[in-house]
Amino acid sequence: MPPKTSQQTLASFFSNNGTAAAKKASSDSASSSSQPSSSQSAAELSSKKRKSAEDVAPTKSQEEKENEAAPPAEQQTKSTAMAIDSETGEDSPVKPVQPRSKKRRVIEDEDEDEDEEPKKAASTTKKPAPAKAKSPAAEKKVTASAAASSSKAKSPAQSKGKAGPAPAVKDTDKHDVDVSGSEDGADASEEENEAEEEMKAEKEEGKAHKQLAAIFLKQGEKKKDSGWKADQPVPYKKLCEAFAEIEATTKRLAILDILTNFFRQVIENRPSELLQTVYLCINRLCPDYEGLELGLGESLIIKAIARSTGRKEADIKKDLTVHGDLGVVAINSRKNQPTMFKPKPLDVPTVFKTLREIAGMSGNKSQDRKIGAIVKLLTACVEQEPKYLIRSLEGKLRIGLAERTVVVALGQAAVFSKLGNKARNMDSEKLSKLLEEGTNTLKAVQSELPCYDKIVPALLEQGIEGLRESCKLTPGIPLKPMLAKPTKAIGEVLDRFEGKQFTCEYKYDGERAQVHYLEDGTLAVFSRNSENMSVKYPDLVQQIPRCIKEGVKSFVLDAEAVAWKAPEMDAEGNVTQPGKLLPFQELSKRKRKDVKAEDIKVKVKLFGFDLLYLNGEPLLQKELKERRRLLAENFKPVENEFEYATHQDCSTVEEIQIFLDASVKEGCEGLMVKMSEGENSTYEPSRRSMNWLKLKKDYIAGTGDSLDLVVMGGYYGKGKRTNVYGAFLLACYDMDTETYQSVCKIGTGFSEADLEAHYNTLKPLEVDGKRGYYDVGSANPDIYFEPKVVWEVLTADLSLSPVYAAAKGLVDQRGISLRFPRFIRIRDDKGPEDSTTPEQIQEMYQKQATASKGRQGGGDEDDGFW
Repeated sequence: MPPKTSQQTLASFFSNNGTAAAKKASSDSASSSSQPSSSQSAAELSSKKRKSAEDVAPTKSQEEKENEAAPPAEQQTKSTAMAIDSETGEDSPVKPVQPRSKKRRVIEDEDEDEDEEPKKAASTTKKPAPAKAKSPAAEKKVTASAAASSSKAKSPAQSKGKAGPAPAVKDTDKHDVDVSGSEDGADASEEENEAEEEMKAEKEEGKAHKQLAAIFLKQGEKKKDSGWKADQPVPYKKLCEAFAEIEATTKRLAILDILTNFFRQVIENRPSELLQTVYLCINRLCPDYEGLELGLGESLIIKAIARSTGRKEADIKKDLTVHGDLGVVAINSRKNQPTMFKPKPLDVPTVFKTLREIAGMSGNKSQDRKIGAIVKLLTACVEQEPKYLIRSLEGKLRIGLAERTVVVALGQAAVFSKLGNKARNMDSEKLSKLLEEGTNTLKAVQSELPCYDKIVPALLEQGIEGLRESCKLTPGIPLKPMLAKPTKAIGEVLDRFEGKQFTCEYKYDGERAQVHYLEDGTLAVFSRNSENMSVKYPDLVQQIPRCIKEGVKSFVLDAEAVAWKAPEMDAEGNVTQPGKLLPFQELSKRKRKDVKAEDIKVKVKLFGFDLLYLNGEPLLQKELKERRRLLAENFKPVENEFEYATHQDCSTVEEIQIFLDASVKEGCEGLMVKMSEGENSTYEPSRRSMNWLKLKKDYIAGTGDSLDLVVMGGYYGKGKRTNVYGAFLLACYDMDTETYQSVCKIGTGFSEADLEAHYNTLKPLEVDGKRGYYDVGSANPDIYFEPKVVWEVLTADLSLSPVYAAAKGLVDQRGISLRFPRFIRIRDDKGPEDSTTPEQIQEMYQKQATASKGRQGGGDEDDGFW
């Protein structure tokens, strides 16, 4: 008899032992629920990561411990506002720390780890000294990270609690030649291949864990009572109780259980309110492309809390500096407020409707009307409701609930609701397969058609099995674009695509533009964040119809909008100066709204590189080679308006190098390298795929990519910069803990005009004190800002730093910082949640050439920021 797979074995176990295990899970859940749910600082969130990393770290030698305990080297004195030496501010020499596994999971996938694995991993090592209580959102992230690192990064000896030998470092490879000709990237290709295999393994393991956990939780335990009658709207109180449970637990599988169960109750009791419930869970009011946002400032929310509780605004601001969380301030303010009468309980439809009304308010006295609507809601709030209502108004629930988790829970709830009691009597292997298929279907549909207004009604009406037919890519509804992985050595490209057909194309320095053309003639241009840019680019809207060939009725085109200087002509019509591409900064000068074609000074040229939909047929599953063929057959170049992206098939280092040099000469950023044939050449929405690689000129002998960072704080300027901010504190975004982690201090790359413009943008975003979702490490800016502005930053390399908090515990107990960071441009096409993540910074650090040579760095707060 063939051996059972791990999925079959575990499924059988859960099926036979579900009841007993369910009792244990119930007990665990009750224990978790008893934890404090008040807001904790972002520093505490990060310290949970450090504790988890210590739990699973291999036993270190005495020499390593002594080296890591060595005090930082004395910082050199800077006499001028210039870039300091690359070694300034570093710690004493430290023995290289063995890198942990690349990423504990692929960001785009909801792949869960076995809940018991962290415990087993932790039990094999010496436990660290007790630490302060940590945020549940951080703990559930770190536990999965620790298990992944322990199981994948350790040698067999280490897995038994012993330190294994360090892996050998490959000296060189015939293909691993850096773009600049150096050998600094010698081991990057090997790491990338290993990372790819790890990602595949994690994806398969995660699915098994997720689905089998669902079987365990649902087969062995009766569905919890909803707590409300079927003829009543979904109580907002019940939703907030679910939020509180999610915020309190440290177990990702428990989160899925809580949310899956709640969605089941809504589906079976009030299916008409499922859509509103889902939107409140992901803290949105509509699809992204509709652009309806609350946009409420902190001062307005403070006024509403003060008016609804009878407190002074000054007292509320004082409490905010203590707690760092307006939600906690609101709930504490309500506790001390006497009530004359009991208001009508809030329900999900009422809250959602009111939030949409607030978002739509504009014009005369709109601020007063918004405050009035918020006060009305707050007055009716009880127990946990004020906390989560205020957080919804701020735009961040901060309970560690990612949208991908919501999608998985919704898929599981749909499957279980259809099966009903049959699930408990079904063969565990069959049930596991149904859950996996259902979840994967919903995830695939949501990536292709990211519109819950379409998905949820179809899910209720047709079931999950009918989604693929009814919910497909649709012109007018933008999908999240496919993204590329960075690489800095041509050898990495050749190793990745060895034996496969690939193609190179220019990477233009513009703005991603997804063009939708409907059968009724409607044309819209969307950004990478699904924002409708038709009002920003009215000239594009006029130009595009001229490049469409006869017979085209509808399409979705992936392209790049680039600033373009048209050719100069003499009186006889001869070209005296050829046209040329202009840098992205020229586009950023445009207003985002109310742009009139006659007022446009900088022209835009569109470069099409992919066709995703044509005449009623989605093309996502077709090979890139075929999609390109269809693009050429149905569109035509128009001088100064539209061209196909320049591309060329290359097969050697020399060919790629020559093509890269040509792209840079023409004003491009570098190259995109893509799989052109085979199953890996399909279009993967919302995925940063290894099947697309980007090779930019800035990567040469550098880190491999620029970073997109959030401006979290500022430093008052001195001398010529007295009336503006002289430097800034930048942060990455941790999507699992919903916190911002400090990365570096930057003061380089700004002209006087830049600094004045940044001051005018950031001054209205100033807030009183550090927020609870900011982890700044020991950095101490003069002022803090709301996390709204994203900058693209280039760095010489990355180093470990005791000052900054980014990626703490992922590589070392210190954070990772940038050395000699330089401002490149504002990324107004990206939101704060789209900024670089700690995991990406970890990966960049581990891949960079200096890390492979053993340089672990130190870096102080001012390391190279000038």
